[in-house]
Amino acid sequence: MSERLLTGWGRTAPSRACVVSAHSEAEIEEVLATAGRRGVLARGLGRSYGDAAQNGGGTVVELGELGIDGGRTAIDLDPATGFARCAPGVSLDALIRHALPLGWFPPVTPGTRWVTVAGAVAADVHGKNHHRDGTFSAFVRAIRLSTPALGTLPLSSSHSPDIFWATVGGMGLTGIITEVEVALRPVGSAVVDVETSRCDSLDEVIEAVRRGEGDRRYTVAWIDVQSRNGRGVVTAGDHVDGSAPATLPLPPRPRLSIPVVPPGPLLTRSTVAAFNEIWFRRFPRGRHLLRQPLWGFFYPLDGVGHWNRVYGPGGLVQYQVVVPSEGTLRTIVERLRKGRVPVALAVLKTFGAANAAPLSFPMVGWTLAVDLPRDTPGLAQLLDDLDALTVADGGRTYLAKDARVRPELLPAMYPRLGHWREVRDRVDPGRVLSSDLSRRLAL
Repeated sequence: MSERLLTGWGRTAPSRACVVSAHSEAEIEEVLATAGRRGVLARGLGRSYGDAAQNGGGTVVELGELGIDGGRTAIDLDPATGFARCAPGVSLDALIRHALPLGWFPPVTPGTRWVTVAGAVAADVHGKNHHRDGTFSAFVRAIRLSTPALGTLPLSSSHSPDIFWATVGGMGLTGIITEVEVALRPVGSAVVDVETSRCDSLDEVIEAVRRGEGDRRYTVAWIDVQSRNGRGVVTAGDHVDGSAPATLPLPPRPRLSIPVVPPGPLLTRSTVAAFNEIWFRRFPRGRHLLRQPLWGFFYPLDGVGHWNRVYGPGGLVQYQVVVPSEGTLRTIVERLRKGRVPVALAVLKTFGAANAAPLSFPMVGWTLAVDLPRDTPGLAQLLDDLDALTVADGGRTYLAKDARVRPELLPAMYPRLGHWREVRDRVDPGRVLSSDLSRRLAL
């Protein structure tokens, strides 16, 4: 047990908590039963950008020492079916290292492999293939959940489905996940067939994204928000078949790392403009085919350790929204450009249908994620204005990325919030599960 100052990946709102490690479900149940006034929260690898994995003044439980079946085993993978039972603290990196040589890969993955499987459920993470495959939870066969009021429960979409779906995307506020069983995707190689399309305008980007999602399983676009025409690069890919999975190479460790936080942000409008120009010209004109390792395609930023430090002591805000209409997307991009915000990383994708989880983020529409230096003048008002546009279009922000949305907007963004609260009150009537995010948003 130790007292530590914790932040999210954005490093914007540090808070101090008592951090404990749990080695068994019995220990977790004891922590829940003896929680103090500020409550308890589970924490994985701290990759939520805002304050979702913080519990200032309370207890934070780290689950890296917890195995499955009361033992030390972290992963139990059936190589014939691809069903993997995982301890909650297993990272996607560890799962890939275990499963890839056997010919299996996570069916849905976010842009970093440094998240835990329990965190992937709690945030209901999505990837470049949502338009075809949905979120991570679409492949979760079962979980175990330790709750304050009902003890430890086995859950699935068919067994106590209301609690299961409240836990999916529930940001750790229905209980502490102690096991996840997920169905992996068979792959025959560690290579992806990739088509890149360099586009001179946002119109071309949108057209290429639509073409890519019709042809390929995975599609994503980088756009230059600072450019007048919204130019960008669309990347669409599919797994390449192979015949020798046991020889598949494993993901490399980061080759570079940002060793310290610089005294000021390295990303200004001028440096970002130079970077964007270099990045855009790096890709050939028109459409181009190549093959790329899995980790280069799925996890490009994992090649640089502590890359969030380049935003300086003020940290960064990742603002991610989903909006149903293309017109609202265009307006948001234009407002960001006119707001003169340095945006080096802007990622655009489409989503398919929403699932049954009341707090799951994806819904049919366009999702845009931008990384922004928190200390940018006028940023708070700009993002408030973008929130208003998003709500007016029936869209929402992503709670796993959020650090600043106004709580009164939440019921409009998540219309089934009331149902989620009803389920949460059944499993945790005393509000033992708590976080900085839950207090800020009055969840």
